[in-house]
Formats: sequence, structure tokens, C-alpha cells
Amino acid sequence: MISAVLDANVLYSSSQRNLLLRIAQRKMFFPVWSDEIHEEWMRNLAKNRPDLQWEKLEHTRRNMESYFPNSNVHGYESMTPTLTLPDPNDRHVLAVAIHAEAEFIVTSDLGHFPNTVLLSHKIEAVSPDDFVLRLIQLAPLPVLEAVRKHRSDLTRPSKTVEEYLSTLEKQGLTKTVAFLREHESDV
Repeated sequence: MISAVLDANVLYSSSQRNLLLRIAQRKMFFPVWSDEIHEEWMRNLAKNRPDLQWEKLEHTRRNMESYFPNSNVHGYESMTPTLTLPDPNDRHVLAVAIHAEAEFIVTSDLGHFPNTVLLSHKIEAVSPDDFVLRLIQLAPLPVLEAVRKHRSDLTRPSKTVEEYLSTLEKQGLTKTVAFLREHESDV
């Protein structure tokens, strides 16, 4: 099974995070993160959404850890200062990927992870949209099942297919949404 580090900017959005984790529950990939990645998305979300209580974010984190107990990586920290990236604040993400032997870093900041650096570690940075599309190409049915389950579990508020697809589209999952529109009856 492929493994992918989910960068903080991917975990920040609940719709994007939950879709990726639903797909991971279908054994389409193994998600990887660290305490540092968790702290980054939670801190930024709390800063930008003061209406969210920190306990709710902690609850989300605990649920993630419960569903994916081996996803939280430790022991990479000494590698972080030895790495070079355009944004030094992203070195920990690469260190996690190297330590976990992940094939992908799923991130919205592709420019922060140049191929010239990643190739030597056999890691590829990919956008969430392109990552989901690759998973669809590998096995569309489990991804469609994950999408259906994700949408059906939305209850506060529930969303029509169009509302759901519009939310994903606003999150930048435009290619994924184009595929899902072709299979709207399965969503």
C-alpha cells in the first residue's frame, strides 16, 4: 500500500481532510503525519476560526489517531535541520516523509517541495486533487464508496450532491469533482 504524508495545509480543511481519511479507511493509501503537523494545522485553524474551541480540534486529532494508530511518526526530528527546502519551516514534513518511507507528500504548497530535492529520497509532492485523481485511476470504486460515505455522514448540515461537490471544488479539488460529476449517481 502506498503511504502519503498529509501536510498541515491539507488537514486544515475539514472537507478535504475527511475525504482523504475516508479514502484511507478504504485501504487506498496509508496516511502519515506527526505531532508537529497536527499542531500546525490546529494552531492555524484556531487562529483563523476563533469560533472553534480547541477541545473540538483535539477531539478531531484524537479521532484521527484512533482510526489510524500507526500514522503518527516519531523519531524524524534529528533529520529536520539537515534538510534544505525553500521554506525551512517545511523541513519537518520532508523529514517525516523520509523517516516513514512515504512515497508522497500531499500538499497545497508544491513550490515548497521541489522535485530536485525530493527525487533523491524517492518522494513526490502532489496536490490533494492530483492525489485523489491518482487513487481514482488505481481503483475508482473504493474512492466512490468513500465519497458516498463522506457525504452521507454529513448531518450538520446535510448536503445535496451539488452542495457537496461545490464544497470540494472550493477546496481546489476541481479534477476530482469533474470525475465525480460524471458519476453523480454514485455520490
